[in-house]
This record gives sequence, structure tokens and C-alpha cells, in this order.
Amino acid sequence: MSPAVLVIGAGDATGSAIAKRFAREGYVACVARRNEAKLAPLVTAIEGEGGQARAFGCDARQEDQVVDTVQTIEQEVGPIEVVVFNIGANVYFPLLETTARVYRKVWEMAAYAGFLTGREAARVMLPRQRGTIIFTGATAGVRGRAGFSAFSGAKHALRSLAESMARELGPQGIHVAHPIVDGAIDTDFIRENFPERYATKAQAGIVNPDHIADVYWQLHTQPRDCWTFELDLRPWSESVFGIR
Repeated sequence: MSPAVLVIGAGDATGSAIAKRFAREGYVACVARRNEAKLAPLVTAIEGEGGQARAFGCDARQEDQVVDTVQTIEQEVGPIEVVVFNIGANVYFPLLETTARVYRKVWEMAAYAGFLTGREAARVMLPRQRGTIIFTGATAGVRGRAGFSAFSGAKHALRSLAESMARELGPQGIHVAHPIVDGAIDTDFIRENFPERYATKAQAGIVNPDHIADVYWQLHTQPRDCWTFELDLRPWSESVFGIR
């Protein structure tokens, strides 16, 4: 059985690029999102390049679905060597417009789902004393910004979760990493809603998802004597967390 990579939040940009990158290295790309049907083009693309992929409909906020997804992969696909939690939940809401429902939903998506994913990943990796767990972070996880109280709170929680897991699991052979993506990513959303920002693509002003995927592969292949927990990924023109 080939080793597997599980990408929770395999969207059309970063998540897809990560899945394709690991598939090119011989991993079975197990891709998950709430709507399994939306994963069909990604699976077709990976298989078209000679790789292996399998789609899973999974709401990462639901404990039973996360448990079932991990167990199914372990039993039917192969040992999970890499888990990437890539759910974003980046929304703008002024404080007084942030309802309890909005705050709870963002927290569930970006923080609680990360806990469920990380716990189940550790459950299958610890007996083998190896594995990589990567949580996609954001600038909001280290610096709050006006209008993003829900997103910042959730991303701060995710970063603390990752740090705690790294301290607990690292000595047991599990590499936990938290890369921070600090900049606009080359997506349809950015192109359609922020055309002026997207115009900087020609000058490498926005982040290429394929390059994020390359860094994730590098994190996974780092030697144990030189593991990275956190690094920030940003275009050359982006200020460092608002400081230039």
C-alpha cells in the first residue's frame, strides 16, 4: 500500500496544489471537503498526471466524519504519513456585526476542525513514530486586524494548537508545522474581487499556490535534526506583518 497524504480543505488553489505536489512524489492524494462532487476535477487532474487520488466528502467540524475519513484511508488506501489542514474561514465582519453564530462558525471551521484533524492524525501516526502534520496559518494568527475579530480569534487558537502539538508530538517523531501565508494567493476570488492586487501577479506580487506546495513538501522532507515549526510565506513586496 502506498503512503497517503490527507488534505483537509482541498480547495481549487492551495489545497489542490498541495495534493498534486505530493501525488507527484508517489503519495496517494486523499482530498477532502464538504462537497465531494467538487473534488472530481482535482482527482481527474492528478490521475491524468499519472498519480493516485481519492476524494472524501467530509465536514471537518463533525467528529464522526473526521474519524471515519482517517480510518477509511488507513484501512483502504495506505498509512497516512502527511496531514494538511487547509481550511481558511477568512471573513470580514465589523465587531458589532459579528453575531454569535458567525463567530462560532468561523471558530468551528478554522480552530475546532483543526483540533479534530490533528488529534486523529496523531492517533494513527504515533504508533509508527513518524509523520508530518501541517496547519496552514495566516497573518491573523499573529496579529489582529480591525474587522476580523472572528477570524483572528480562530487563527490564534489554531496557532496555539499547533504549537502545543509540536511540543508534545515532536519528541515522539511527529513533525508539526505552522506555515503562515502572509499575502494574497493567486485564486479566482482575488482575481475577481481585487483586480488591482491581482494585476501585480506579473511582478510576483501575489502568492503562487504551487510555490506554497513546494514549501510544504520541503517541510515534510526536512531531516529530524533541523525541523521547522513556523515560517512565513509572502511576496517580496509584502510588508512583514504590517511592518516595513
